[in-house]
Amino acid sequence: MTKEVEAAHEQAVEYSAKDYTDPPPAPLIDFEELTKWSLYRAAIAEFIATLLFLYITILTVIGYKHQADVKAGGDICGGVGLLGIAWAFGGMIFVLVYCTAGISGGHINPAVTFGLFLARKVSLIRAILYMVAQCLGAICGVGFVKAFQSAYYNRYGGGVNVMAGGHTKGVGLAAEIIGTFVLVYVVFSATDPKRSARDSHVPVLAPLPIGFAVFMVHLATIPITGTGINPARSFGAAVIFNGDKAWDDHWIFWVGPFFGAFIAAVYPQYIFRAGAIKALGSFRSNA
Repeated sequence: MTKEVEAAHEQAVEYSAKDYTDPPPAPLIDFEELTKWSLYRAAIAEFIATLLFLYITILTVIGYKHQADVKAGGDICGGVGLLGIAWAFGGMIFVLVYCTAGISGGHINPAVTFGLFLARKVSLIRAILYMVAQCLGAICGVGFVKAFQSAYYNRYGGGVNVMAGGHTKGVGLAAEIIGTFVLVYVVFSATDPKRSARDSHVPVLAPLPIGFAVFMVHLATIPITGTGINPARSFGAAVIFNGDKAWDDHWIFWVGPFFGAFIAAVYPQYIFRAGAIKALGSFRSNA
């Protein structure tokens, strides 16, 4: 009996051994963090990245609507199309995450920050500061678009997220939840230290799958909500355009992404990672 227990213990140690190191969980509140320049440098990086993200993507949306406007002499089949808009959003996320990952982690999205906070990847102070910086950056980015292209900006709706005709609010909310889940789930998967250790021989570039996730989600949900999945993107566009239509269903673009991020944080962290060893142990005990 003693030998069986020792053998079981040795097997448990063997299965629990890891060839990678998980970073320690971030403290919930770390006031010492407020004294470090790295925190403010990261917030500045999030501000600038979100500003550039909104500037390029909103310009792309407005430019496409103008090029496809038959009344203005455009061609309904002209411009970059919905495929090009999706590429603009996904491509900018790829580029900006690549540029800022080493400084701030490259969140550029309050929903991503919220998901990483729930997973104890960032502290509450850092999460709040990031979200404020992202929203301010989004407002400034859309503000530049309006300043440079005011006529087209007002004529074509300012790139705000609104519910498309023929879809209920429930459908829009579900689209935002699922779309954000896909994005945040990919963020967790692409930055998983276990994956980095296991696939160390494969040059995996984390920003690439994250950008592709944004691209794919936009393809699916542009016809429904215009694709939010980023509360800062929706908020910045709504603040600058400031029309009634922009605020009518604005809650969808906060509730949906935050709930989707919550599910995405719970799924890999507490089902795949934390529960895997416990599940393996239960199978052994029943053998």
